[in-house]
Amino acid sequence: MKKHVFSLFTAMLLMSMLPLGAHAADNGYGSRVPVTVMSYNIHHGVGLDNQLSLERIAGVIRDAGANIVGLQEVDRFYGERSGFQDQAKELAELLGYHYAYGANLDLAPAEGQTENRQYGTAIVSKYPILKSENVWLSSFGKEQRGVLHAVINVRGVHVDVYNTHLGLDVTSRLAQAQEIVDLASASGSEGPALLLGDLNAEPASEEVGLLLNSGLFVNSFEGVEDAYTFPVRNPSATIDYILTSPGVSHANQRVIQTEASDHLPIVTEVVFARKAGR
Repeated sequence: MKKHVFSLFTAMLLMSMLPLGAHAADNGYGSRVPVTVMSYNIHHGVGLDNQLSLERIAGVIRDAGANIVGLQEVDRFYGERSGFQDQAKELAELLGYHYAYGANLDLAPAEGQTENRQYGTAIVSKYPILKSENVWLSSFGKEQRGVLHAVINVRGVHVDVYNTHLGLDVTSRLAQAQEIVDLASASGSEGPALLLGDLNAEPASEEVGLLLNSGLFVNSFEGVEDAYTFPVRNPSATIDYILTSPGVSHANQRVIQTEASDHLPIVTEVVFARKAGR
């Protein structure tokens, strides 16, 4: 018994002699801050079985261990297809997360309802959202698109998170991609950034190239084979992305197999570098 007590005391003494950063390096309070990030087009919570279930969507997020999630095709009091739910709020409550919502369609209330019918994107986050803003993007008479920009405090590191759902035609997507680059360039932020979203474009496309050639973002799935996200069954297209600022490291990139939506979600584990003195 005395031998065990002595060993425990010795171990505690040795740990106390280590620099503070050595204790914190693996839990996000040292120089490296790990986060699991997801992008997911949730198809207003309706799966391939044509059943509406935010609980199922929340389960996908929870099982993946995602801490910051960019969601596309999110309804807010939109209609019967989603039970007039405030989907961002309900998902955040199911997860115990913070959230921000950006309405790209903002229509008059449905008959018998009092809230505007809205459709857009959302960010749900384990970490506090300090501020958020939804910016409409050029859409040339098509369905209005936008980018939701939030600043999230990840254990003292302020991360700019952009979440978007680009248009269905190349002309719109090129304009929208340039506007996202302009927005991110003008933010004045010195912290890391994430761009999450359904870009409706393949990795070799001109519009994705515009984002990557800006110097602001890199593709966290670069070099990952068969990262197909659409359609859910026998997927053949890569149109969903997690882009990060160049200084962010990536690991364990994966596509989650689930029929909870008509897109497959993608997940990346990233590490933000904490600046000295912060």
